[in-house]
Amino acid sequence: MTVTVARPGLLTTVQDLGRPGHAHLGVPRSGALDRPAHRLANRLVGNPESAAALETTLLGCAVRVERAVTVAVTGAPCPVRVNGRAAAWAAPVRLPAGALLEVGPATRGVRSYLAFAGGIAVAPVLGSRSTDLLSGLGPSPLAAGDALPLGEPSGASGGADVVPCSGPPEVVVLPLVLGPRDDWFTARSLASLARADYRVSPTSNRIGLRLDGPGLERAREGELPSEGMVLGAVQVPPSGRPVIFLADHPTTGGYPVVGVVPATALPAAAQAAPGTPVRFSPVARPVTGG
Repeated sequence: MTVTVARPGLLTTVQDLGRPGHAHLGVPRSGALDRPAHRLANRLVGNPESAAALETTLLGCAVRVERAVTVAVTGAPCPVRVNGRAAAWAAPVRLPAGALLEVGPATRGVRSYLAFAGGIAVAPVLGSRSTDLLSGLGPSPLAAGDALPLGEPSGASGGADVVPCSGPPEVVVLPLVLGPRDDWFTARSLASLARADYRVSPTSNRIGLRLDGPGLERAREGELPSEGMVLGAVQVPPSGRPVIFLADHPTTGGYPVVGVVPATALPAAAQAAPGTPVRFSPVARPVTGG
């Protein structure tokens, strides 16, 4: 069974939970940026949470199914239509053979997730079906006319009377564990992190959430040798404006990292549309020793 892309939207990619464990090869984890929304979509159609689904960006997408199949759309709230008629969001929907499913533009947030019973069965690369925009691994972003194979459904639809699936917040507040290079910035600029009002830049993507706002003042000149980068690292380039690394981030970098946003807070960052206010809530890194 296949689904055919009728309208790819701004950027629609295949995503599962990513390919962790390959950073030493220069390959980031990749995978769905809003993992809770991705997991929920799979649960609603009876898939294991690791199944591959579609991640849309801002404008949604449209696909036509070859045979009858159950689907679910979660993540950024958006209109859902089947053959031109309104259908449910964040709930299992049964599509008849030949149906056109339209995932409309996000009304809030950025990324919606479209799961099919059986999951998208493109060939895995390094154990994952995810599209990685940085390294180019996995399937290319979708184009009109692309045909995607589906796997065999493995479980019953996980419908529920109430699904806890709220929309993205109007103001994103992100915890920030300071370090490892917070000593590269002045005490005044570190203190300002808790008060500064940043906004999401339109140049943001799956690699990083770029922020517009006050620059952080350096206490040291020069640059670091390249060192390892982790998911959620807040790197500060020469402009002084922070960049929060998301799933397709580079695995090394030479700009200082002022802190790290915990992975549990990153789905909110992934759903922050351009212009969304962002604030940091810095906390000291834990003291270790023996």
